[in-house]
Amino acid sequence: MSEWLSLENKTIIVSGGSSGIGDAIVAELLANGANVVNADLKEGTRQHDHLTFVQTNVTDAQAVNNVVEKAAAINGEIWGIVNNAGINKPRLLVDTNEPNSKFELDNATFTQLFDVNVRSVFLVSQAAVRYMAKQGHGVIINMSSESGLEGSVGQSIYAATKAAINGFTRSWAKELGKLNIRVVGVAPGIMEATGLRTLSYEEALAYTRDITVEQLRQGYSSTSTTPMGRSGKLSEVADFVTYLLSNRASYITGVTTNVAGGKTRG
Repeated sequence: MSEWLSLENKTIIVSGGSSGIGDAIVAELLANGANVVNADLKEGTRQHDHLTFVQTNVTDAQAVNNVVEKAAAINGEIWGIVNNAGINKPRLLVDTNEPNSKFELDNATFTQLFDVNVRSVFLVSQAAVRYMAKQGHGVIINMSSESGLEGSVGQSIYAATKAAINGFTRSWAKELGKLNIRVVGVAPGIMEATGLRTLSYEEALAYTRDITVEQLRQGYSSTSTTPMGRSGKLSEVADFVTYLLSNRASYITGVTTNVAGGKTRG
């Protein structure tokens, strides 16, 4: 446990904390003594005395209010939240090979991604800030993506949701600074494989880029676009998020930081 970060017994909500980056963040926060509330549809495999799972549809206001109330009841305050829940469905704006194919963007996919990736951030943040404003402090971490800063072929709708979150981060930091509430964005780049990188996801992304799944997988470990020459580790994102939640980052707000090994559009 690191006493340097002083997160012992601080209550932090992590949406989508059962897998992927969310699970890595949960693990790091627990290692630093925090009380973690995992708001997810399905419970993960992680068990800990300081971990509370609350089954939550983060697009539903009543469900979100419920998890925030349960978090606040743990020790009377909410130190921070990590808006991590999100989904990605690669789609083309127009499929010139097969118009109206399953890989072309439609209203249902548009609505689903904005509901999960954007509406949830608004709902969780609003519910939590009602408590944070009264207690006089708080931290909101919005999980963005390198694609939300730079764009991404075949992922325009996903990139658009993350760009919207970047707008939340900048605007809310200006609104909430006077309440001693910080708002910070974190934008991971290409990360190591997790259970979320399914075959159906890879097939869709490969189709939108007119390559094979095998070529797509080779690109994950390509050094041509990432100066550091490797994919990122989930633990590296979790370390940064944990730091940002601590008072060691007390003057950092209103920015979205790329955690992508130097990868940019250039």
